[in-house]
Amino acid sequence: MYQGALAELIDSLNRLPGVGPKSAQRLAFYFLQASNEEVEDLAQALLQVKSKIRACSICGAVSEVDLCNICSDSKRDLSLICVVEEVKDISALEKTREFKGRYHVLGGAISPIDGVGPDQLRIKELVIRVQKEEVKEIILATNPNLEGEATASYLTRVLEPSGILLTRLASGLPVGGELEYADEVTLGRALIGRRRVSK
Repeated sequence: MYQGALAELIDSLNRLPGVGPKSAQRLAFYFLQASNEEVEDLAQALLQVKSKIRACSICGAVSEVDLCNICSDSKRDLSLICVVEEVKDISALEKTREFKGRYHVLGGAISPIDGVGPDQLRIKELVIRVQKEEVKEIILATNPNLEGEATASYLTRVLEPSGILLTRLASGLPVGGELEYADEVTLGRALIGRRRVSK
């Protein structure tokens, strides 16, 4: 339907995660009607992100300097590492204000279908951290799906010989949820992960 520059813009926007054809078209027309200044600001922000942002040399999170703000925070517990699949997972965990240690970003999960094996992830870097740092516990906070479970299982096999305490995030029923609406897997995990309420 559209041709030339507008069609190319719609196609480029459609390749963004979570942006379907209609949203891409809506965004393209927004940019078409926006001022040159607004479009230039966005273009400049995108270019700056690409040129300034890099991976933290310790955990692999995003940072403009060698160490991210978490790894450079002297108040964080150095003996505790939470392993996550992606950088965005750190933000979700930080919002809880419950975790006081540091993170390790794998850069994905093991997925043979997608051609992602252990060598494509930052597992070697994690093993080196365990050898160099005085780590007492590693929390495996991979996603509770097939790939996340496979990754956690692989990490357990790799890290168990170190003798460090390995834990996995509990999974189960959401707060405010009702039993009748929970699927079998969620209910099963809630039963397995049950905890004592009286002494």
